[in-house]
Parts: sequence; C-alpha cells; structure tokens
Amino acid sequence: MRLAFHHLAVQCADLAACERFYREVLELEVVRRWPREDGQDRAVWLGVGDGFLALERADEPPPPSGFRSGRGGLHLLALRIAPAERARWEARLAELRVPVVHRTRWTLYLRDPEGNRIGLSHHPDDAP
Repeated sequence: MRLAFHHLAVQCADLAACERFYREVLELEVVRRWPREDGQDRAVWLGVGDGFLALERADEPPPPSGFRSGRGGLHLLALRIAPAERARWEARLAELRVPVVHRTRWTLYLRDPEGNRIGLSHHPDDAP
C-alpha cells in the first residue's frame, strides 16, 4: 500500500495574516472555510496538489526559532516549483518584499507570518 499526501495543519495565532500570505504570496486557493460559533474562521483550507494545507486558529503565538532551531517539531513545508519558475518566484517575492532567508541550488527559503519555514523547491532538477 502506497501512502500519499493528504494535508498538513499549521496553527496560526494570526489566522488572517497567514491566510493572506499563503493566498497572496504563494498563490494557494481557498478550498474550504470552517467557522466558529461567532462566525469567525476557525480554520481555512488551501489547496496544495491533491491535498491541502489547513491553517487553524491558535490561541498563542509560536515560540521564536532560528533557521535551524534544533528543536523537534515542524521543520519545513516545501512546495514544488518547476526549475523554469524559479526566476519568476524570486522576482515575485522581491516585488512583495518577502525576504528569501536562505537559498540553495534547488530551493528558496522564506518564512510565513508565524515564522514557519517555507521552501519553494525544484530539487533535484537544476534551473535553466
């Protein structure tokens, strides 16, 4: 039996800021909203391939961490890009003033509003 990606849930102290980041910067589309009794969003699901990213409201901000904190927990959400798209993503991030905090031959690394590490990766394929 082969497993496939279903979803990843990320708790967000500022759900609205995280939703804007993933929609406006990373161009993910909302596939579902889960309301609370007061009508505010409890969770927002964004499509990623055949699965989704679940942004869920948290009551407290995340602890600060470095690029590689050494602590257990979520280390990276890597999203696949085509090698030929890398330059477009570099330009888009610069235009939106989203800092690329680290670069490798295959991956651009940035942070979401909660400080979670995001990679835009075309590993193992080199860019043209």
